[in-house]
Amino acid sequence: MLAIQILDYIGVFVFAVSGVSAAASKKLDLFGGVIIAFVTALGGGTVRDVLIDAPIAWMENTEYVYIALGGSLFAFTFRDTVKKIRKSLFLFDSIGIGLFTIIGLQKAIGFGFSYDIAIILGVITATFGGVIRDILCNDIPLIFRKEIYATACIAGAVIYSIGDYFQLQTELNILISCLTVTGIRTWAVYKKVSMPVINDRL
Repeated sequence: MLAIQILDYIGVFVFAVSGVSAAASKKLDLFGGVIIAFVTALGGGTVRDVLIDAPIAWMENTEYVYIALGGSLFAFTFRDTVKKIRKSLFLFDSIGIGLFTIIGLQKAIGFGFSYDIAIILGVITATFGGVIRDILCNDIPLIFRKEIYATACIAGAVIYSIGDYFQLQTELNILISCLTVTGIRTWAVYKKVSMPVINDRL
């Protein structure tokens, strides 16, 4: 499971970088940038752990804190590079939300929650860091707008739950589920596929 741990760390790093990018677009100072990076990278897992009454992951494993800070420092130091590799960062971001979904789902199942609740907690893990980021930056959260974001996480979480129920090999189940999230998210962005918007005449 070393590969999963490495991808988890990469996801935290990339989410932190995206947090700094959001902070920069709002002209926040360095402290504000670090805070936004931190909540983007670790906020979803924190909300999940609070909801299931579990020890906060980054408090037990402080490596997550340093990785988030490292992502912040990278974004501050290499701003031009970050702009140039935005497409690569998007790919890692998509992989990250897939992996975070499954990690959150697994933790919820391990705590004895049913699959339906575990799916919700998995989606919270992957998306609520971005929700907190957008709220702090005075934006409508991305998952509530047109982009297919949470929907991709739900699809991957459902597939993982089915595989887990039928006792599919864990590593294979993780791979299939993460690829589902990453594939749907990437396809939707590049094909400009989006959720329908609520008509204000309703």
